[in-house]
Amino acid sequence: MILAADQSNARSILVYQDNIDKIAALTSHSAMAVAGPNCDLVNFTEYISKNIRLYELANDGTKLSVHAQANFARGELAYALRKGPYQVNTLLGGFDKNLSKEGAALYHLDYMGTLHKVPFGAHGYAAYFTLSIMDSEYKENMTEEEAITIIEHCIKEIQTRFMLKQPNYMIKAIDKDGVRVVKYGEDPADT
Repeated sequence: MILAADQSNARSILVYQDNIDKIAALTSHSAMAVAGPNCDLVNFTEYISKNIRLYELANDGTKLSVHAQANFARGELAYALRKGPYQVNTLLGGFDKNLSKEGAALYHLDYMGTLHKVPFGAHGYAAYFTLSIMDSEYKENMTEEEAITIIEHCIKEIQTRFMLKQPNYMIKAIDKDGVRVVKYGEDPADT
């Protein structure tokens, strides 16, 4: 499972930062890549990760599956929609181990609270440029190197076609060993 996100914090025509981490670890084997305003991004990811941890503590260390984590996040987005909505779009991925169905899973959530299990995904304007690349290059049981190559092709396409330049990207891998950073702050368009 590979997750990637730009590292820019911008609003309107201003860029505030270009080094933030938009891929938040939820557990040792799951993470969510989040797009949206920085305040909602931070508040939502912290709320979800802390509540998942609280569930584990309250239930004698019982860990939620990636599917259960995605459904919890969807429920919180749907609930907040009628109160004070989070303007976040999320790709939540992880690796379930010690369960009857071990393996990686990826879920696509939008700010309206919709949830879909997907083999690959993208949010925002990036989706216009990257989904066709993922669709043509994706195949089941890819190696980590093959998946990273697809992500690099997507980033290069965004850098070529998109009118706004986002110089830094972070790529994280999630597998049986946990969540780890694969690439940080590197612009594949410069290579």
